[in-house]
Amino acid sequence: MFKSFFPKPVWFFSSLVLWFVINLWLWHSGGSGWGSYVGFAKDYHEVTLPIGVSRFWSAQFLWFYLWYFVATVLFAWFWHVKAHHPWQRWSIWGSSFILFNIWFGVQVNVVLNEWYSPFYDLIQKMLTSGGGDVQSLYSGAVTFIYIAMVYVTLAVFNLFFVSHYVFRWRTAMNDYYTAHWEQLRHIEGASQRIQEDTMRFARTTEELGVSLIESLMLLMAFLPVLYTLSSHVKTLPIIGEISHALVWASLGWAVFGTIVLMTVGIKLPGLEFNNQKVEAAYRKELVYGEDYAERAQPQTLKELFSKVRFNYFRLYFHYAYFNMVRIWYLQLDNIYGLFILFPSIAAGAITLGLMMQILNVFGKVRESFQYLIMSWPKIIELLSIYKRLKAFESHID
Repeated sequence: MFKSFFPKPVWFFSSLVLWFVINLWLWHSGGSGWGSYVGFAKDYHEVTLPIGVSRFWSAQFLWFYLWYFVATVLFAWFWHVKAHHPWQRWSIWGSSFILFNIWFGVQVNVVLNEWYSPFYDLIQKMLTSGGGDVQSLYSGAVTFIYIAMVYVTLAVFNLFFVSHYVFRWRTAMNDYYTAHWEQLRHIEGASQRIQEDTMRFARTTEELGVSLIESLMLLMAFLPVLYTLSSHVKTLPIIGEISHALVWASLGWAVFGTIVLMTVGIKLPGLEFNNQKVEAAYRKELVYGEDYAERAQPQTLKELFSKVRFNYFRLYFHYAYFNMVRIWYLQLDNIYGLFILFPSIAAGAITLGLMMQILNVFGKVRESFQYLIMSWPKIIELLSIYKRLKAFESHID
């Protein structure tokens, strides 16, 4: 699954994590200001960034683009020398490009969050003071539109690129399995595993991987902001006054939901795996029946289909209470952020703009903490696919 696309997967991903940590440490240990050695203005990294699209070509951002490109070149060169792989251009450069797009999307979210406070404070001021200059509102709306245009364009292009990336990964797995077809052709459901499971595995792994990295980057970007904004919200409903209230509120709610959903959904991966097994057995008998008259007899098909029916009905039952719990949690999550701010709103401790900014930041941090909650159905699907392909590959070994 992995070695068909990535060079020496265990060492590759270990070195990737190590290289990421090294670059992160260098950047936050002063590397963000090293751009002055290559021509950027002195103290450029301390300049306050504008709230608008112009920040994306500021000196701080340009230096990061250069840093990221050089780091990718060095990493790709190392693996080209260490273990040249036929899919290295896609597995390294493609992965790096996807990571960059995720980071850029997070930065767009950051600037949108900074836009909330002054814009809604302006609205509140006009509403309470008898009006104001309408051009200020138009200007603020245009700024939002420009930022949103960047975000939408990037998101669409990233989806297009990821689609090609996933198909290349599927192609690598397909080439690997078909090269060992003689050892695999007698396994039940071999054709389905090569044709369908490789596609689903590549697509689901990429979706979950992108979501995980995006959640981590959102957390790194917004958790410090939420920590700072907690100075305005010191009291929580029921609990009362607590330091860093917003951070604890988001973390506690996410941990609670994760534990509950993992508990109620613990049986689903095994049931999904069994479901694919009984479906494959039924499908295989039907395929044999097309070529041999003695196969696919009504009694045999009835017995095989009864196993399919039994497993599906078990799935329906377990998914019923799992979805009930999950949907209830997500519905309560829609008002949880506002509920946390009720004491501060009633005390008049925050303005409208600050409230909107806190709700946005609180939502981003909460979503990052809730990665497992939002992704659990796909994780269940991926686990069942992984178990099938792992058993499939064991015959090659």
